[in-house]
Parts: sequence; structure tokens; C-alpha cells
Amino acid sequence: MTLQEQFGAIDIYVFDQLLRGRIAPGMRVLDAGCGGGRNLVFLLRNGFDVSGIDDSADAIAQVRQLAAALAPQLPADRFRVEAVETCSFPSSSFDVVISSAVLHFARDDAQFDAMTAAMWRVLKPGGMLFCRLASSIGLDGARPLGSNRFRLPDGSERYLVSAERLLAKTHELGGALMDPLKTTVVQDQRSMTTWVLSK
Repeated sequence: MTLQEQFGAIDIYVFDQLLRGRIAPGMRVLDAGCGGGRNLVFLLRNGFDVSGIDDSADAIAQVRQLAAALAPQLPADRFRVEAVETCSFPSSSFDVVISSAVLHFARDDAQFDAMTAAMWRVLKPGGMLFCRLASSIGLDGARPLGSNRFRLPDGSERYLVSAERLLAKTHELGGALMDPLKTTVVQDQRSMTTWVLSK
């Protein structure tokens, strides 16, 4: 089996959490904004108890097909068409919640807060919230559009957080940083930050 077959198109920062043992066999994992399941291939192949939500019906159809092929024991209703902020899973259900390249699609502060609150609600005490999202950290040239949305130098529009906003949100949630904030600036076009919390 090739690495691509084993891991799919996994986000390298999610892969880092796997390598460090923070996402381990036996854990219940929610991918909040799972898309077609690019971060779930390894987990599905290796018997993790995986769930996913996405507001795209096409994406959920795709991830259900992926799960049926790789983990047919998982019920289809583990993968649901719903927005992150209206997540219907019970409170304290998951050991790990993954949010990879999702939060920067928030319309404004209120939606960002609702999304983070919903993910925190379904996370078990002691669990890990892993987020990778666009930020303003180290980025010049982003043009403000209002409500913390910006037009980036690469032409895209994103909701951006600052380091101060993420640290304040960490405190507000009552979480603790598992890693320092880590940011990659992509040639002055965009900035992506990894925000990893324990509950």
C-alpha cells in the first residue's frame, strides 16, 4: 500500500498529531467540516470510531462512500449534513475534534464563536480540539471588509483571527494550549495557524 493510499490527502498538521500519539486507537474522533474525508482515510482504515459533519450534502455523500469502503462497520448516520455550529452530536462525545481549514469561513465573530462553542461542547473533558485556520499573524496586505473578514493578497476572502483573539478564546473556553500557536505564512499571500487545545 502506498503512503497516499494509507493516509489519503491528510493535512500534515493532523498527521503531526497522529505521530505524537495525540490521536490514538480507541479514541472517538469528530471531523467538524470534514469535506470529502481527506483527514479521515487513515482513521477509517485503522478502526477509529470516526464521525463527521459538513454543511455540504455532496461532501457527506462522498465521505459516507469512503467510510463504507474503509470502515463498513460504522453506521452512515455518523456522517451528517449540518453546519458546525448546529452539531447534533451529544455533549462530551468525542476525545478529539478536528477542524481543518473550516473556521476561516465564518461570516463574522458571532458565527466563529458559535462554531467553537459547538465543537467544545461535544469534546470530552481531557479531549483535544485541533484547529487549523487562516489568521492575520505575520500577514501584511490583507484588506479589511468588516466583521473580521478580509480580502487576502491571494484574492480570497476569509475570516481572520489574531493571536490575541485565539488566546482570549482559549481563556474564555477554559482550555489550555497543548502547543504554542504555530503559523505558516505562504509567501505573503495567506497565513495559516494551528491552534490545539485540551479541555
